[in-house]
Amino acid sequence: MQSGDRRPIAARETAPAARVAGWLIRRGASPNGISIAGMAAGIGAGLALAGIAWWPEAARPLWLLAALLVQARLAANLLDGMVAIGRGVASPVGELYNEVPDRVSDTAVLVGLGIAADGAVALGLAAALAAMATAYVRVTVRSAGAPSDFGGPMAKQHRMAVVTGLAIFCAVTPVGWQRIGETHLAVVVLAAIALLSALTAWLRLRRAALRLAA
Repeated sequence: MQSGDRRPIAARETAPAARVAGWLIRRGASPNGISIAGMAAGIGAGLALAGIAWWPEAARPLWLLAALLVQARLAANLLDGMVAIGRGVASPVGELYNEVPDRVSDTAVLVGLGIAADGAVALGLAAALAAMATAYVRVTVRSAGAPSDFGGPMAKQHRMAVVTGLAIFCAVTPVGWQRIGETHLAVVVLAAIALLSALTAWLRLRRAALRLAA
């Protein structure tokens, strides 16, 4: 990761994050390795979500596992940059490890949620494509000379917070609470992610166009 282009994350300034990052730095941890570990967690979360449809009798523990793995993915996203800067090894190559695993993780989680949502795979793919569009616009406008825009309303941290909240809710509530009529809440969440991610991409593009035209 390049140190001058970082997503603003409030947790980065907390003492627990600093302690964990310091521990990793002292042991010479690879920031790129942390990024890959985050991608593995994202893929694992997607598989756990898909497993809810495949093994409905294990739905509750799988919802919880998915929530934990989504948060592990976000923790890796937080720590890779902190370790890269702390070790003085931030580089353009790190940007590849920062961006590509994120796209894989987003796709795995959202498609997995689509499988869990009564097999709404197409909706999961739509949400994943919309999420990818937010990153594509951010990278494109930066290459055009505008500053990176990490704004929402459905940036990565917002998408993963919504998925985590849904997973915890479904893990601890009666099955009957997880539907609105015949529609699973996961379908509603995916639709919201898809629509708001598309809006996020458009807003980022619009803000960049205004900056570049000024």
